[in-house]
Amino acid sequence: MFKRLTIQNGLTLTIAGYTLALIATMLVAVLGLKQSNDALKQTYATDTVAITHLKTSSELLLQVQLALGNYETLFSMGRASDDLLPKARAVLKASDDNWSAYLAKPRNAEESRAADAVQAARAALIKQALEPEFQQLEQNDYYKFHTTRGEADSLNARYAQAMNALEALQVDHQQARFDEAQAQFRRLMVAAAMIALAALGIGFFARAALAAVIGRPLARMQSMMSEIASSQDFTRRVPVGRLDEIGRSIVTFNEMIEKIQQSSALLKQKTADIQAMLQNIQQGMLTVVDGGLVHAEYSAYLEAIFETKDIAGRPVMELVFEHTGLNSDVRSQVDTAIYACIGEDAINFTFNQHLLVNEVAKTMTDGRVKTLDLSWSAITDENDIVMRLMLCVRDVTELRHLAAEASEQKRRLEMIGEILAVNEEKFHHFVDSATGFVNENERIIRQHTQADSEALAELFRNVHTIKGNARTYSLQHLTSIVHETERRYDALRRNDVSEEWNQEVLIADLERVKQAIERYRTINDVSLGRKDPGRRGNAEQHLMVDREHIQESLRLLEAVDPVDVDSLLTMRDSVRRTLRILGTETIREVLSGVLESLPSLARELGKEPPIVRIDDGGYRVDRQVSSTLKNVFMHLMRNSVDHGIETAAARIAQGKAAAGTIVIEAGVDRGALQITLSDDGLGLALGRIRSIGRARGWLDAGAQLSDELVADFIFHPGFSTAEKVTEVSGRGVGMDAVRDFLKRENGSIALRFTDDRCGADYRLFQIVVCLPERCAVQSTGALDEKEEKPLQVDSLSA
Repeated sequence: MFKRLTIQNGLTLTIAGYTLALIATMLVAVLGLKQSNDALKQTYATDTVAITHLKTSSELLLQVQLALGNYETLFSMGRASDDLLPKARAVLKASDDNWSAYLAKPRNAEESRAADAVQAARAALIKQALEPEFQQLEQNDYYKFHTTRGEADSLNARYAQAMNALEALQVDHQQARFDEAQAQFRRLMVAAAMIALAALGIGFFARAALAAVIGRPLARMQSMMSEIASSQDFTRRVPVGRLDEIGRSIVTFNEMIEKIQQSSALLKQKTADIQAMLQNIQQGMLTVVDGGLVHAEYSAYLEAIFETKDIAGRPVMELVFEHTGLNSDVRSQVDTAIYACIGEDAINFTFNQHLLVNEVAKTMTDGRVKTLDLSWSAITDENDIVMRLMLCVRDVTELRHLAAEASEQKRRLEMIGEILAVNEEKFHHFVDSATGFVNENERIIRQHTQADSEALAELFRNVHTIKGNARTYSLQHLTSIVHETERRYDALRRNDVSEEWNQEVLIADLERVKQAIERYRTINDVSLGRKDPGRRGNAEQHLMVDREHIQESLRLLEAVDPVDVDSLLTMRDSVRRTLRILGTETIREVLSGVLESLPSLARELGKEPPIVRIDDGGYRVDRQVSSTLKNVFMHLMRNSVDHGIETAAARIAQGKAAAGTIVIEAGVDRGALQITLSDDGLGLALGRIRSIGRARGWLDAGAQLSDELVADFIFHPGFSTAEKVTEVSGRGVGMDAVRDFLKRENGSIALRFTDDRCGADYRLFQIVVCLPERCAVQSTGALDEKEEKPLQVDSLSA
């Protein structure tokens, strides 16, 4: 029976039964209340009102009797009231009205007989007693009044007896009606209770029916669900025994289980794929959970990277960052960043990601060092809250080693290119010169256990010259190394608290410079095969002779006529001239490296490459002073480009050509070789030199020095007019180095003004470099014709 009953129908039936039972109970209760109320109303309408009229009539009749007696008493006292008797008659009238009202109510036979008796007694009392008394009082016949009142006692007794009998009968009848109404109400309540009990019975019946329809199938389904959930056997299905709502729910549940089975199979496949990936991927992968711990799921390769199986549950700071060389501050930042990200909004990861280290060098238990690349990413939920941090670890030790080798190879190729861009002989001159400066600096450092201003000045001059020459020949790798050494010297010279005189550190700096120079030398001599055997002996005993000179001398010897004296004399002069210029160079040849570096220097400073004009007056210089001249003019010409010549825009605004001009002239005067250098720039900044002199205490505030004395400040150690320190200028180690180089060759340097603007902030000038006359050789002839054309440096390669 119940198998055919659907849950909806069962619930409808149950609710309908309960509703009907409730309605029936309410109807019975309402009916009982209505009938009881009607009975009570009827009782009130009949008995209560009748009794009221009856008692009122009797009481008013008694008041009439009392009023008549009071009238007689008051009259005898002389206090009679004229309106008392009329009032008494009105009361009598009211008593009659109440009696008539009582008689108008329906009565049964017994009540009618009792009422007739009261009517007879009342009529007799009024007619035989009260009416005569009214007449007697109105006539003031008090004697008869007393006689009549005395005779009325029997009438009063008769009336009272009849009235009492009627009232008692009336009360009994009223009580009987009340009892009947209560009995009827009780019967109806019993009926309502029976209906309620029937409803309860229906409810229990319906519950049993619903339990059979709903409860037991649900219990079976729940049991099966629990078994499936606990066993994770998604191949099982709940049997469908009916096609009601429960049955359809079971069908839906079975469909859900089937989808779960499919999803579970897919999940197992994905899990297997992930596990396969984690087991086989050649990269370490882990996730960091709350508390900074490593999650149990991680890639197998992670064990190979860290060479341990103790990974799951370990603090990531201990696993990854222990024995890495990171200082405590950096490790603390990483640890704090991890805690600041997990469990917080993803924006926290964005803000703190820069604190998470991306590469560490981890020392293993056997002392090997692994370079580990770390890649961090956030795993967020649907609310963009970071649940975990994923860390991908790659062992890039070999990769970094290969990159270092590639970088080294690239650097070597760049150095080869730099060397090949330099003339072989010039390169050997540079290496020998730089090595000499390094050895000189090493000697100075070893001789001084404490900082010394003169020693620092000498160190500065030497290393600055090495850097300048390296920049001249575009030896960039050497330039950067030398620049770091120069920076340390600059800090020592300025008494920077971050630097102190430490022989070991200073020697180590020089060793790096020496190794860099030696590397250039090795590449040149071994890799490029440009070894110069002539440079390995004494320069005074060996000369490199231009093949053209030898061929010209042989041509002259072969062409001479032995019997022609004039021809012999001409040949002698030519050969002598050729032999004299052996071991010498033109000024252009000496300065060619510096000249070739000027365009790149100018572009670095944002200026147009200058035009350089050289007038050597037919003089050549001994190669023994070539190195000195290179060092000197390297400083001088770079100063001209940096401090003298203006930018193209500034020059055009002054009506000048965009490119500046540098003029070099040579000649012998007063037993000395004089080489002058000038440019068409602003001139010497005497105003700024005066300000710097006052700031450094070289010049009193009120002192007035000549322009020549002020200009001499530029030869002070550490002097510079540059606004800031760069790789080009600003160290203040230029002109004092030039003076020192020339002194070593018994030379000198002077500054000569070429205008008459005494006291101006800027004055045009030329620098005069003097060397002993023995350093110069006069040359004439066809071999020197190529010296007559000025060099356009802006056409040279940088």
